[in-house]
Amino acid sequence: EGPDIAQSGRKEGVYTFLVAGLDVMSGATDTMLLLSYDINEKVLYGLNLPRDTIVNVSYNSKRLNTVYTINKGRDKATQAEKGMAALKKHVAKLTGITPDYYILLEWEAIGELVDAIGGVEFEVPFDMDYDDPYQNLHIHQKAGLRVLNGDDAMQVIRWRKNDSWSPYGKTQIGDSGRMQLQQEFLKALIKECLSLKHWGKIKAYIDLALDNVQTDLDFGSVVWFACN
Repeated sequence: EGPDIAQSGRKEGVYTFLVAGLDVMSGATDTMLLLSYDINEKVLYGLNLPRDTIVNVSYNSKRLNTVYTINKGRDKATQAEKGMAALKKHVAKLTGITPDYYILLEWEAIGELVDAIGGVEFEVPFDMDYDDPYQNLHIHQKAGLRVLNGDDAMQVIRWRKNDSWSPYGKTQIGDSGRMQLQQEFLKALIKECLSLKHWGKIKAYIDLALDNVQTDLDFGSVVWFACN
């Protein structure tokens, strides 16, 4: 059965989700998406929430991507619940939409999923050349239509600019450009995952989710959404 959500003034069969990608190095939710799914029309709408969005808080760091980290507490058993509850409240204030559920994932899981399905065909829009020894982040990708493996994919979706000394020039797209790039890649990834040739890999998807995803969706609701 479907989840019991109060549908105050909302179209029946529409559910909302806050998806946050947790950066391994900083612990911040640098990628945040507000999703709306209409099970009747089978349509999914998404809105990127810029990480540097200013929030009205009492603590010094007033960026949306730090809300989770500051509010999660020290008890690992409740960190996802507390951190995402706080993030939900701020997203509701900013958008007027209170997410029904949250989905918190380790961003590295994207690369693991790409490897699990044998790569994703994607048009890399720029020659990418960036190194950040502090974060152990090294991005070196050639532009063009290619089949990306997991490591390639993680480099592409993390890229914002080239180093000033790069032979490819000082190309940069900033946070807004990176959000668009991530959207395009995720579309390509989802399309590949839903391909008939990968239906036999459902077990691998489930294993990845169990290892890398935390959510307040119960198992029954997950199954119900999967069937709808």
